[in-house]
Amino acid sequence: MFSMASMTDVIFLLLIFFMVTSTFVFPSALEVNLPQSGQQTALKPTTRIYIDEEMNMFATQGDSISEGALVPLAAEQLEPFMQSVQAANPQEFIALYADEAVPYGRIVDILDKGSKCGLKVVLATKPASANYATQQPVEPAPTTQPPVPNP
Repeated sequence: MFSMASMTDVIFLLLIFFMVTSTFVFPSALEVNLPQSGQQTALKPTTRIYIDEEMNMFATQGDSISEGALVPLAAEQLEPFMQSVQAANPQEFIALYADEAVPYGRIVDILDKGSKCGLKVVLATKPASANYATQQPVEPAPTTQPPVPNP
């Protein structure tokens, strides 16, 4: 018989290594198809507003994103909600998760209401692939004439 204590230590160290090096993914509480962007922010908001493709708005506050934390938000409730967030924490900012099918005018309206309330509203996007940011337009290849055979 041999001792398994050293094997247990190795497995424990591997577990710690993978936990430390892995990134934490915040699951989306509402399925929205976000537009792509080349830049991302490192700040994690605690207040989020979601707009799905049917223009339904939902809000959530706090660090936990779960189905129970989503609160339906009517258009007339948006400004009072933002005022209550600003009153609770003047330095707070709101992340807006709008589906890419949401009209641009609706997004600008929400950003404007946040500005009137003294809040920073950040539009959330999904990260673009590495080649998306550096992608150049493809020009067609020049056409060449086949060589004429000599008789």
